[in-house]
Amino acid sequence: MGARGATRQAVGRRFQTRGLVQEFVYKLIGYEPSFMVCSIMATSTTIEWTDATWNPVTGCTKISRGCDNCYAERFAERFRGVPGHPFSAGFDLTLRVERLEQPLAWRRSRMIFVNSMSDLFHKDIPSPFVDSVFDTMERADWHTFQILTKRSSLMRDYLTRRYGQKQGPAHIWCGVSVEDARAKSRIAHLRMAPAGLRFLSIEPILAPLGEIDLNGIDWVIVGGESGPGAREIEAQWVRNIREQCQEKGVAFFFKQWGGLRPKSGGRLLDGHEWNSIPRRQQRRPEPEQAAPLT
Repeated sequence: MGARGATRQAVGRRFQTRGLVQEFVYKLIGYEPSFMVCSIMATSTTIEWTDATWNPVTGCTKISRGCDNCYAERFAERFRGVPGHPFSAGFDLTLRVERLEQPLAWRRSRMIFVNSMSDLFHKDIPSPFVDSVFDTMERADWHTFQILTKRSSLMRDYLTRRYGQKQGPAHIWCGVSVEDARAKSRIAHLRMAPAGLRFLSIEPILAPLGEIDLNGIDWVIVGGESGPGAREIEAQWVRNIREQCQEKGVAFFFKQWGGLRPKSGGRLLDGHEWNSIPRRQQRRPEPEQAAPLT
């Protein structure tokens, strides 16, 4: 057995014995991830604009330069081949059927980022599986769900098939990632989608975007890239987006300057934190007990 195989087996034994995945990850790679792994992974997160993550799918493939330094891929591939680890298959696209109804068991209302470790509208995810994810979100309407994709035309088409001319549920927020001006076509696709709320994640911002059509957009998140090889961000790019949001009355959230670690550059823009989030829509009260899992 080679040294790498022996190391992976040792890591697997330690993982299975302790079961404390988060602490183990921190010690192994010296990094603070923005998500949890294992069966309770969705109950907390360090992502500033959400409360929790839910990953019924993990793994993805790259489609634009915004994907070049993908944090999720970097994390998952560290554990490829580790016996017993949730990411033993690395960042290969994986459907997590056992997680489909997780949010129904969470009584406390929360913001939930859907698929922080994948893209729900990846072309290789079967439509019936996407249907199941939406079925759960529609049932769990005491939560607010946040879906983010780079595959904007596929999301537009799916939402149109599902909701037709009606607006989607108010508690299901749909957004697109936009890293530079070349990706602004995703915004047009989003504006055509019958989403309950529309938002942009301009992270990592890699170049100035120029003028943005914010008609029909409710929220804009901006952030710099983090991790090894993080590309630089310029303050004027961010200010320009903030000013457009202020002019149009769109909520603006500045997440981070980025750097080697997410918190390296802090979150202050012109001496202030910018934390605007759209008001959550009125929904039925959260259940007295967890909904039954069927």
